[in-house]
Amino acid sequence: MTKTAPAAGFVRRLAGTLHRRPRLQLSLLLTAPLTWLVLAYLGSLSALFLSAFWTTDSFTSSVVKVWNTDNFTTLFQSDVYRQVALRSVGVALAVTALCAVIAFPVAFYTARIAKPRWRPLLVVAILTPLWASYLVKAYAWRLILAEGGLLDWLLGPLGLDGPGYGLTATVLVLTYLWLPYMILPIHAGLEQLPDNLLDASADLGARTGRTFRSVVLPMLLPSIAAGSVFTFSLSLGDYIAVQIVGGKTQLIGNLIYSNITLDLPLAAALGTVPVLIIVGYLLAVRRTGALSSL
Repeated sequence: MTKTAPAAGFVRRLAGTLHRRPRLQLSLLLTAPLTWLVLAYLGSLSALFLSAFWTTDSFTSSVVKVWNTDNFTTLFQSDVYRQVALRSVGVALAVTALCAVIAFPVAFYTARIAKPRWRPLLVVAILTPLWASYLVKAYAWRLILAEGGLLDWLLGPLGLDGPGYGLTATVLVLTYLWLPYMILPIHAGLEQLPDNLLDASADLGARTGRTFRSVVLPMLLPSIAAGSVFTFSLSLGDYIAVQIVGGKTQLIGNLIYSNITLDLPLAAALGTVPVLIIVGYLLAVRRTGALSSL
């Protein structure tokens, strides 16, 4: 008893100190995750950025820690890298736009039309594809889009052919992969949409299209922007889907992957491009209030 008494007293004093100082308590709780964030995430990004200023020995392919800006000069002066970067941004924007167009009617049904008892089950059904393996889904689409595959079989009676492998296939597969990330924020936004606003719009004589443009869409913009953060960033950095269904298409993700063993500093310089694009996108989206909807 005499040995445990000092320890118990120390614990009581510590508990009393933390109770009187909530900021100290919050600081202690956040120390571990913030340390992990700084070391693992920001530290790795810093190492990536620093290694982009190194070079590679052309004979041994080993990294030479000599500071220069040759890698960034190569990126800005090469037409190939500029085209790949613009193509990657275009694919990410196309995927985001398609996800928004497809997600709205799905989310509207799950949030406003379906019976309340079915809504949780529908949300689970939307989330179910996320539980499946990425590679399983990507290779399933490879079989669907293959020549003589399921899509060709379905379009054959109409005299049409599937897109095959290429840029269109990449956009379709990425849209399928990231669609749930767009549906869920829009579903949440529609659930929070007051019914009396829709009733008031109808009472004032607004038709469905006018109500959507003037009432629904402005209130859903933060939710759409929140979903776009996921669809845009995930599409911009993806490199597996384009390798599976992209054919000869080159995006910035698989360029980084192909250079990671041949020219690490150049791959690091390439890796800073999507980081900068995503940071700029986040700053633009922040104005819509979307980050508070994540």
